[in-house]
Amino acid sequence: MKVDVRNLLKRWGIPVGLLFVFMIFVIWINQTNKTELINTTGQTFEKGVVTEILEDNVQEDGTRIGEQKVVVKMTTGVKKGQELETTSSAGYLFGAACKVGMHVIVIQSVAGDTVITAVYAQDREMIIFIFAALYIAALILIGGWQGAKGAVGLIFTFFAMIFVEIPMVYRGYSPIGSAVFLCFVTTLVTMTLIGGWSKKTLVATIGTVIGVVMAFVCAKCFSVASGISGWNVSNIESLLTLWETNGIRVGDLLFAGLLISALGAVMDVTMSAASSMQEVVHQNSTISRRELFKAGMRVGRDMMGTDSNTLILAFAGGSLAELLLDYSYALPARQILNSNNIGIAIMQGLGGSFGVVLAVPFTVLLGSILLAPRTSIRLEPCPDLGEDDEDEDAPTP
Repeated sequence: MKVDVRNLLKRWGIPVGLLFVFMIFVIWINQTNKTELINTTGQTFEKGVVTEILEDNVQEDGTRIGEQKVVVKMTTGVKKGQELETTSSAGYLFGAACKVGMHVIVIQSVAGDTVITAVYAQDREMIIFIFAALYIAALILIGGWQGAKGAVGLIFTFFAMIFVEIPMVYRGYSPIGSAVFLCFVTTLVTMTLIGGWSKKTLVATIGTVIGVVMAFVCAKCFSVASGISGWNVSNIESLLTLWETNGIRVGDLLFAGLLISALGAVMDVTMSAASSMQEVVHQNSTISRRELFKAGMRVGRDMMGTDSNTLILAFAGGSLAELLLDYSYALPARQILNSNNIGIAIMQGLGGSFGVVLAVPFTVLLGSILLAPRTSIRLEPCPDLGEDDEDEDAPTP
């Protein structure tokens, strides 16, 4: 079987070349020296297994007060294989309700012969990996080859977030510009995996980037009008340290996070619109651009409602605990609506939803231009070339 090298290079040459350049960029952007904010010399997080409960802190009513004294057999670190006596607090943020056989993470500080330890949390690494693997397996089993490609796109997006977006922001690049770059790269890779290197992929990618940019614009307008900014977030005190030590633009992190949060919903609606328009063209190769635009908008309108609800409910769900506290304290509606946290959640939900809604007409318009068949540009016949001319060429009866 003869391989057409020319067509192979034409199809995969550009994607492989872009991927190679991207990998070089990832290696370069991660070569940075982090500013030490706290001294952690000698402190490590190691794994261990609880072998004995020396003193429990459970009360008669089932609650826990104080600390547990337990024996942990270390399975990693310089004390691997040794049994260490340590403590586990009863807090909800740190510590664990230890039982014999439980796998835990231990904070371990070693200085000479002195060893200071404390149980940090239950060891959840294996659980995380198992559930992630089960999700990918379900995606592949149900989605088939398309599901497998979607899983690859998901993994790529995760690693791009960790090894591209965060290092760029840490090195002083604009969080918003970095987020737009991340959205473009991950969208291009995901769309190419799902739809191939095609016009449909180009339409969906450009539509997604436009959608997330419009989400930022709408959120920024809301920010200016309402006085809410990235400096009103709850963890601003900790972020100020990064601003002072590394010059990180912490005020833009809120809007960068909005772009990334809206990416999934916007990507969904743009790919759905582009795919439906391409399918319409396949079924009707003579459809006009106007008719193709109308068909795309009909599909897009159905997608708007569900995806907008997705974003608003996602941000509302993130604020559920705070809303419950506000309800319990019987805070007036005027106080709740004008609080920074609720205002930020509203801005994120509405900004992302604006991105979904506005991405539809841009994507459909671009699709009607790029995906419409060439025969959709219909030429009216010249009046001089009517039936009379045809009759002249016909044989005389």
